[in-house]
Amino acid sequence: MRLLFEREVEPLASRPGPGKLQFIPLGGLGEIGKNLALLVVNQDIILIDAGLAFPEEDMPGIDIVLPDITYLIENKEHVRGIFLTHGHEDHIGALPYILRQINVPVYGAPLTMGMVEMKLQEHQVTLHPKSRAVTPGEVVRAGVFSVEFFRVNHSIPDATGLIIRNPVGTVVHTGDFKFDQTPVDGRVAEFHKLAQVGQEGVLLLLSDSTNAERPGYTPSEKTVGKMLDSIIERAEGRVIVASFASQVHRVRQVVEAAVRHGRRVAVVGRSMENVVQKAIDLGYLDFPAGTWIDVDEANKLPAHQVVIVSTGSQGEPMSALTRMSTADHRKVTILAGDTVIISATAIPGNEKYVARTVDNLYRLGAQVVYGREAGIHVSGHACQEELKLMLNLVRPQFFVPVHGEYRHLVHHAQLARDVGIDPSHILIGENGTVFEFTKTTGAIVGQVQSGKVLVDGMGVGDVGNIVLRDRKQLSNDGILIVVVGMDAQSGLMVTGPDIVSRGFVYVRESEALLDEARQRVKTALTAMEGNNLSEWSAIKSQVRDTLGRFLWERTKRRPMILPIIIEV
Repeated sequence: MRLLFEREVEPLASRPGPGKLQFIPLGGLGEIGKNLALLVVNQDIILIDAGLAFPEEDMPGIDIVLPDITYLIENKEHVRGIFLTHGHEDHIGALPYILRQINVPVYGAPLTMGMVEMKLQEHQVTLHPKSRAVTPGEVVRAGVFSVEFFRVNHSIPDATGLIIRNPVGTVVHTGDFKFDQTPVDGRVAEFHKLAQVGQEGVLLLLSDSTNAERPGYTPSEKTVGKMLDSIIERAEGRVIVASFASQVHRVRQVVEAAVRHGRRVAVVGRSMENVVQKAIDLGYLDFPAGTWIDVDEANKLPAHQVVIVSTGSQGEPMSALTRMSTADHRKVTILAGDTVIISATAIPGNEKYVARTVDNLYRLGAQVVYGREAGIHVSGHACQEELKLMLNLVRPQFFVPVHGEYRHLVHHAQLARDVGIDPSHILIGENGTVFEFTKTTGAIVGQVQSGKVLVDGMGVGDVGNIVLRDRKQLSNDGILIVVVGMDAQSGLMVTGPDIVSRGFVYVRESEALLDEARQRVKTALTAMEGNNLSEWSAIKSQVRDTLGRFLWERTKRRPMILPIIIEV
């Protein structure tokens, strides 16, 4: 895997000396996504999570974004294990790429490991033989580290935090969490465990900051279940529910409501099918025989007896719900009288895709239930009062807010000050920051290389800023290809120039403009004859400069200009 980095950074920091612990985030600070962090003590390193991020609007053609793991590669002989807090893509999605380079044991809760196995099979990557599923309360030894998993609530089952004991002091990593007093599976977060470790003494708390701007408490997942039940009860036709594939608790509540109201359930969308099957295999979705049916069977049943669970809550172009909304799905056709529930909040940047899908569904005659005010989605992250509770339970000596954009980290730091954490013991950093702690001190001591590695198809790291710049230029102003034939002996122009336009102007409608462009190029090259026409680079530069100035004057556009010289 060839890595291409976003920017130049300072030289790698050295590992900590005796009696020191380093926390080094390589992803997840100052951003949402690609969570990956290291704890370093003596000669031992452990990783917390290994996630990816999805491309932003200014990354045309990019499929996923990975954290830069240069520091890990250079220290891979010291890595003792990877500890996963839960099974979301922004916490496990980079594993196939990392494990190709660092073959170490991976540990996580049962559903998390089940989702990891599916992902690695898809990428044809094998887990280290010591990798295993771990239940809350279990302790894993990894070098000088002793890692205990504890249960938290989130928007996916088997979400955990980590209590990491080591010679310098105990570290608590919350993972993504909220405190749900009435969780769907009845498994409340382990408050007693947090209070106990807080009583023992915690050197460092690393806590989820995603909702640090939101006051109050995050509602229980069960509130969504009640609303879904009400909608399904009232619906006269089919009910189609779109959600994240990993929202197993949400799927469970949909199926419970379906069973209660005499409906059977079909699953549509590859990722949803895979996750639901894994959840059934592991016992997270346990329903009477006959509850689950395939789509072909669902199409034969009366509409009021069917619920379809689907992917596509973010309006993704190739997702099942989006294809249904454009009448392009092979097996499911939206009918007048269908009720479609989009049980998710649009991720920033996806709003226009979701809106387009909703419009298309309405055009087909469906009743669509969507949006925050509909009560069909709640966050999986803690709001301010829960974040304060976590701080008060753990009472850390030092605090570093993690998992959030920079403003989230700042708001979380203020909450820590509000509950009495010493302001000098609250440290805010970004990806690559080296936080170093002793039993009594904490400070930022350096920086390691960090950034983004872009994945485009099979290429990992071979698309960087220059390629992205070219793609943006092509998408904005198109391209002009200028072909000139030159005599190899005399260096004189013998054919052309011919101009091919793609994405700039339509040739038939702009013949006059292109004729004048050809004449400008011909005049410029004729003026160079007898000078340095044997230098192809000089010719290309002259063509680009002449044509670029002319087109800007006439169109106020800057297409990419690609001169091609053919020796005749």
